[in-house]
Amino acid sequence: MAKIIVITSGKGGVGKTTSSAAFATALALKGHKTVVVDFDVGLRNLDLIMGCERRVVYDFVNVVQGEASLRQALIKDKRVENLFVLPASQTRDKDALTVEGVEKVLDELAQDFDYIVCDSPAGIEHGAHMALYFAEEAIIVTNPEVSSVRDSDRIIGILQSKSRLAEQGKSVKEHLLLTRYNPTRVARGEMLSVEDVLDILAIPLLGVIPESEAVLKASNQGVPVTHDTNSDAGQAYDDAVARYLGEERPHRFIETQRKSFLKRVFGG
Repeated sequence: MAKIIVITSGKGGVGKTTSSAAFATALALKGHKTVVVDFDVGLRNLDLIMGCERRVVYDFVNVVQGEASLRQALIKDKRVENLFVLPASQTRDKDALTVEGVEKVLDELAQDFDYIVCDSPAGIEHGAHMALYFAEEAIIVTNPEVSSVRDSDRIIGILQSKSRLAEQGKSVKEHLLLTRYNPTRVARGEMLSVEDVLDILAIPLLGVIPESEAVLKASNQGVPVTHDTNSDAGQAYDDAVARYLGEERPHRFIETQRKSFLKRVFGG
């Protein structure tokens, strides 16, 4: 039976869709049959980051409303054998998603996949509520700034009170993914530290993704940053997924790198 993982944030622009693409890709690269579902009806960015925007014919809403089959709407990833994308609609309203319709699609996906990664819209509007409602596990994506962390705390409250598991008296398993982290700026007092964020949100830390040009480059190329194994961000996402799957890995990229003697003398 598939595990439903919702990747969510309270605030837009924190790297949530980038994280959905990277996380799903890393799961598939580790041998797990994975589908990533775009719940952001009306905007639809996941297919761009996954590099499959030209292949979109049918979408999530078409399947929910019975206008296309799931097989027709699923897009097979170009690079990874067991990775698929279910894109959102750009032309429909978010109210096109219904609890019954979404549940039916997720149940059908669960028969075929190991992991269903749901890319939730930011905030607490209808599309986000749909994704959060069905979460079995949630990855809360936040930047190390007060407004982002505060909004993430609100999302945690919704997961703990309005999800399907909460209605059943159970808990959604929560993980923290801290993105765009810059230890030099933390040391200067311009960003919250990892410890500050953990004190506020009080959920387990899954990974710290460093501020990196590789993320923007990968997004512009339509290639999830997980494929860039030489980049610090690509390695950090790989670490996060390894930890999610139960592997013990130390957290990297959270301390300032001390320059070597030669770099201090000659620069660089």
